[in-house]
Amino acid sequence: MNISIEQVDYEKKTVLRHLIELYNYDFSEFTNDDVNEIGLYDYKYLDNYWNEPNRFPFFIKVDGKYAGFALVRKITNDSSMDIYNSLAEFFVMKKYRKMGVGRTAAINLFEKYIENWEVSVIKENKPAQLFWKKVIYKYTNSTYIENKNEEGDTIFSFKVIN
Repeated sequence: MNISIEQVDYEKKTVLRHLIELYNYDFSEFTNDDVNEIGLYDYKYLDNYWNEPNRFPFFIKVDGKYAGFALVRKITNDSSMDIYNSLAEFFVMKKYRKMGVGRTAAINLFEKYIENWEVSVIKENKPAQLFWKKVIYKYTNSTYIENKNEEGDTIFSFKVIN
C-alpha cells in the first residue's frame, strides 16, 4: 500500500470541496452542524487555501486514489512572533481508517515542514484525541506538550527535528 500526500492544485479544488463535504458529514456527529439550504455543509475557508500564502491544502492518497485530505496553516504567534504549523483540518475516509493511512500521512506532513506544530482537537471528538495522542507521542518520542484551551479542546504542540 502506497500512502502519499500531494499538494492540491487549484484545478483540483472541486475534488477537495467534495471530500470536505464527506468530512463535514462525519464531523457533524461531534458538532451537530446541519446542511445549508442547498444540502451542503460548505467550508467557508476553502478559497483561502489559494488566496493566502500561509495556507496549504493536501490530498491524502492510497495507491493513487483519494483517501482524504489535510489543510495546513502557517501561523505567526502575535505575542512571541514564533511561527508554527497548524493542522486546520485532517480527514481520512472510513474505508482507509485503522490501516496506518492517517499516521503515515500525518508523519509525511510533519516532515514536509520541519518546524513547530500544533494539532487541535475539539473536546467532543474522543477518537481523534486518542489518534493524535498516539501518533504524536510515538513520532516525538513523547516530547510534546498537551494542553486544553478555554473550550476544553485538546492542543498538542511539538517541534519536528530532522
